[in-house]
Amino acid sequence: MSAFNKKVINVLYSVFAIFSCLALGKLCSYVAPVLPGSLYGLIIFTLSLHFRVFDADRIKSTVVWCLKHMGVCFVPAGVGIINHFDLIKQFGIAIVLITFATTFILLTLVGLHYQRCLAEEE
Repeated sequence: MSAFNKKVINVLYSVFAIFSCLALGKLCSYVAPVLPGSLYGLIIFTLSLHFRVFDADRIKSTVVWCLKHMGVCFVPAGVGIINHFDLIKQFGIAIVLITFATTFILLTLVGLHYQRCLAEEE
C-alpha cells in the first residue's frame, strides 16, 4: 500500500472516529439535555481514545492538522465581537475579570487533580 493511500485511509478513519463520537454526543444531548452535544461528543471521543476503542496513532496526524488550522474557526467569533462592540465597552472590565478568574480557577483545579493522579500512581 502506498504512503498516499495509507494517509487517506488514516484521514477517513479519523473523520469516522470524530464524527461518530459527535453523533453519539448529539444523541446523548437529545436524551439528557444537560450538556451540549458537542461536549458530550468530546467526552466520548476522549474516553474512546483512553480505552483504545480508536487508535490514537492513526488519528494523531488529522488532529494535529485540525489544531494547526483552528484559527479559521475563530474568525466568526472575532466578527461577532466587533458587531457587539457596545456591549464590550459597557461590560469590558467585567468580561476581562471573569475570564482571568475562571482561567485561574480552571488551571488550579486541573493542576490539583493532576497532582492527585500522580500521587495515586506512586
